[in-house]
Amino acid sequence: MKRNHLSMAIAVAFCMAAGSSWAQDAANQTDQAAAAAATTQRSASSTSNTTTSNDTKRVQQLNTVSVQAQTLSLGGGLMSVQTAPKSVSTITRDAIIQASPGANFTQMIATIPGVNSATDDVTGLANGHYSIRGFDSSDIGMTLNGAPITDSGSYSVYATEYGDTENMGDITVLQGIPDIDMPDSGASGGHIGWATIDPTHTAGLDFTQSWGNNDYRRTFLRLNTGDTGPVRSWLSYSTNSADKWRGSGDMDVTKVDGKSIWTINDDNSISASLQYNRENNINYRSLTKAQVAQNGYDYDYTQTWMPGSSAAAIANNTYYYGLRTNPFRSYLFSMDGEFKLADSLRLSVVPYFWYGNGGGGAGATVTESTLQADRFGYADQDVNGDGKVINNTKGVVYSYSAATTYRPGVIAKFNQDFGLNNSLEYGVWYERSRKSQADVYGQVDSAGNPADPWGNSAFITFPVSGLPQKVYDEYTTTEIKKGFVTDNWTPNDQWTFTGGVSYLWTNRSGYVWEYPGSVAPGSFGKLQNFTDVDKNWNKFLPTAGIKFQLDERNQFFIGTGKTFRAPPNTVLLLNTLDNQKQANAPETAWNTDLGYRFYGDALSASLDVYHSNYNNKQESAYDEATGYTYYTSIHRMHMDGFSGELSYKIAKDWTAYTSYTYTKAQIVGSIDGGSGDGIYPTDGKTMPDTARNIGNVSLGYDDGSHLWANLQARVTSSLYGDYMNTERVGGFTTFNLSAGYRFNSWELLKNPYVKLNVLNLTDRKAFSYVSSAQFLAVASGSLYASSPTYGLLQPRAFMVTFGTSFN
Repeated sequence: MKRNHLSMAIAVAFCMAAGSSWAQDAANQTDQAAAAAATTQRSASSTSNTTTSNDTKRVQQLNTVSVQAQTLSLGGGLMSVQTAPKSVSTITRDAIIQASPGANFTQMIATIPGVNSATDDVTGLANGHYSIRGFDSSDIGMTLNGAPITDSGSYSVYATEYGDTENMGDITVLQGIPDIDMPDSGASGGHIGWATIDPTHTAGLDFTQSWGNNDYRRTFLRLNTGDTGPVRSWLSYSTNSADKWRGSGDMDVTKVDGKSIWTINDDNSISASLQYNRENNINYRSLTKAQVAQNGYDYDYTQTWMPGSSAAAIANNTYYYGLRTNPFRSYLFSMDGEFKLADSLRLSVVPYFWYGNGGGGAGATVTESTLQADRFGYADQDVNGDGKVINNTKGVVYSYSAATTYRPGVIAKFNQDFGLNNSLEYGVWYERSRKSQADVYGQVDSAGNPADPWGNSAFITFPVSGLPQKVYDEYTTTEIKKGFVTDNWTPNDQWTFTGGVSYLWTNRSGYVWEYPGSVAPGSFGKLQNFTDVDKNWNKFLPTAGIKFQLDERNQFFIGTGKTFRAPPNTVLLLNTLDNQKQANAPETAWNTDLGYRFYGDALSASLDVYHSNYNNKQESAYDEATGYTYYTSIHRMHMDGFSGELSYKIAKDWTAYTSYTYTKAQIVGSIDGGSGDGIYPTDGKTMPDTARNIGNVSLGYDDGSHLWANLQARVTSSLYGDYMNTERVGGFTTFNLSAGYRFNSWELLKNPYVKLNVLNLTDRKAFSYVSSAQFLAVASGSLYASSPTYGLLQPRAFMVTFGTSFN
């Protein structure tokens, strides 16, 4: 077999054949992350922890002898053995299967040191909010089965789109320094990766049903084909729904996932994965402290539509919950080809394609006008529902901001051994994505419902041209090229030296229209404006690490690396449109980890101190002179801190886990607020939404046969809501309880179980994260000021789950 010539043909053939066999064994509730860690080579689709993919043959042989499977999953799965010369943490399947049934990855990583995670709704249906060491989510790279899922334009990740817990294998967080081969174009501050479980060899059907308060309902089915020749597969379907816990509206999400593995022989395999999501949710409203104090903890969008065009009706209907939609559909298809070309040379190829379409709704005001002029915000249409058009009468319409993205790409890398002590990894990543974005005005019926929630019809139009009225219309093409090489050298059993460099090149080209088609002046003063862009950024990004393995239990490490992020597409477009150049420089960071790890029979610990120099962080600003939103930058930040995690085996059936993070994220220098907004004296201030202290404690019991339980506590310190540190919200402590019972198999029911999850056990009320940080002024003057908004901690919630398999 000419493996070096047939890899592409194999991939093409599998594309045509894999669709006929999708399956997964229902009994696959074991810790796949631990199994993967015990092997010498890892693929991105089999485990998220690929930090040892370039280990030398010396290290592979040592691992084969010394690594014990029972030590690979610690703290009930909340901690794992790590060997990379940098900070790494992995959540394994042991912990994932105990979590609440619909939890998304942002909830799963909450206990990992360095991570601050929160969500508006514990069902997992309202995405999530997270940061690592003061870097927000848009600064953190993310992959699923080796394919990137951060938005190609904004670098955002919407966690609800991805995966069911039944299909999650493991989740790994690299807190500061991504692996050099990662397909990250925006990972200034670390990387998160997770992988779905591999199919096993027996056929069957898995079934899970969950219920909870707020009318939470969830059904999960997974069909497992088992071995069908050299291919084994699974295909899953889930339907998830819940009422919002505050305000009106509900959330409805459907997911289809699949995975298939073709084992060509012992040295060559190809896997294919699919993640499909369709959701239609009503958003939660982020609130100011004053709004909560005045209206209560359950305050949200207005619940009743008011007819008419009075000022009260306009104010009410602009925030009507029925207009705060979030329809979205997406799918990710990826493959992972692993080929052995020679005894010392391996090839890994990961092609992928991501598609997404949807957005978010809001209310906007339009004035009725019989004047035949194309003025933005004026329409010769009945917008207030009284059946006629009356000049200067106002009404509320549906403002729908949406995006459509097509994102193909491929990652290819070689691992080459040079004897026992040296291993080289080198490869390329290429991607070319296309993204269109628009905010279009749509009609609303007499009950306040959008005529078309997806914004494809029923527009508010200009009277002359007949074109839909839009706030903006954007299109960008983003092309990314990356080459990388890294070398591992292990001169003896104690020392590991690693060094590498990547070259990342990013091009964004496209255009933006503001108020396209608005050619007649009006009291709004909004005339169309146009600009196009074509901009390149490129950087060499070095990394290096040293690890000293004192003995089988003790290791010391130091790692450092430079990261880089080109400006988001909206930053580039709006700043060019408003003639603002200061935030068009790329973000960069230099991150360094210094740490110690100990793995013993009962006690295991990992400790590290870290430092980051962070430059040119882009933040939203407002230009009072032009009325445009644009982006300014925080030129310098310093992040320093300490983090650690510890696992202790108290007794045969009892385990304890704790993690702690101290973060000092300070702004260096002042921030230029832009035209008319002044200079903000932020030197020495703490970055908003950054908790100084975060602690987690978990106590778990598992008798190994039937009964298990886990009690977790989390402590989060206070958060600043603005860059001037003039407003803050207090810290809080939450408790979560999980418990379950595994029944003996009975006739057709294999491994039935029941699980209870209670979240926020003590019913604590708190501001859980900063939704929109602001540049608050400390005194009167030209500084532009508005109030920060926050997410709220959901009150006590419970979920009961019954699951079984049919074989």
